[in-house]
Amino acid sequence: MRSTETRSERVLVLRALGLGDLLTAVPALRAIRRGLPGHELVLAAPAAFGALLVGPGLVDRILPTAPLSPVQWSGTPPAVAVNLHGSGPESHRLLLGVAPGRLVAYGCAAARVSGPRWRPGEHEVRRWCRLTEAAGWAADPDELSLSAPDVPSPSPGAVVVHPGAAHPSRRWPAERFAAVAAWARHRGREVVVTGSDDEVALARSVAGVAGLDHDAVLAGRTDLRTLSALVADAALVICGDTGIAHLASAHRTPSVVLFGPVPPAEWGPPRDGPHTVIWHGVARHLQGGRGDAEGATVDEALLATTVEEVVDAVRGRLDGDSARRPPAAAR
Repeated sequence: MRSTETRSERVLVLRALGLGDLLTAVPALRAIRRGLPGHELVLAAPAAFGALLVGPGLVDRILPTAPLSPVQWSGTPPAVAVNLHGSGPESHRLLLGVAPGRLVAYGCAAARVSGPRWRPGEHEVRRWCRLTEAAGWAADPDELSLSAPDVPSPSPGAVVVHPGAAHPSRRWPAERFAAVAAWARHRGREVVVTGSDDEVALARSVAGVAGLDHDAVLAGRTDLRTLSALVADAALVICGDTGIAHLASAHRTPSVVLFGPVPPAEWGPPRDGPHTVIWHGVARHLQGGRGDAEGATVDEALLATTVEEVVDAVRGRLDGDSARRPPAAAR
């Protein structure tokens, strides 16, 4: 640590991406906090994420920022800026633009920034822990946990079905999600369907086919804190490779996560956690191929996932985890 980095100084961290991206960076944020004790840790990210991360041990405040938009920093330049956003010149230049005393980032010749070498295919959690380690701040990739929010869950103990994802290539067909939801309902489980404001119609479609009541559709009705409380107190989360899967990891909530274009080795949940990953892209991956994470059609690996194998995984998690898992308040 530089001698000029005193307790009165600030550190700026850039991670202006989605929910899943943010949650994979939690161990790195904790490493920065420990490595720069007493600094004000400012996270440049979407404003909504403050509901999850502002507090002891994580960040002091959010500087609202959209992806690759100029960082509206004011006052004395930060003592340290950390690029947890990416390795390209755009994000490096955004941070160089606030004139930090020190920039911690992956090497980028185009931005004239030196640093560790970016490794394609590295797990996202380990990627950012490796960067903080290179800066001299010890990181633990297992430090993913978040405390349950101090708001009640709208459906304690429910099975949470989340059929949406940012891009069609990562969305398992709605009728298959509905079939799994119907199976859980017939088992006597309370089932709710979540999603963003843009996914309300999708959630209602899944709920209707599954025979769920209108009140079971929580899509568009939960802010981030309430969604976090729902996941923290859920019996199980069933979803694709999207943000709520990482929220389940953060709360150690059992999950069944369906992967398609992106290998779980890059974005999957902790292997020692209560999570089941289903992925049929191994053969393609071994041949050097991969799907399009932003594709306009469902990835072939995701289409190969059947209702029957998802039901088997859900049964295993519900029957195997329910007796052992403490309530959210105890985690």
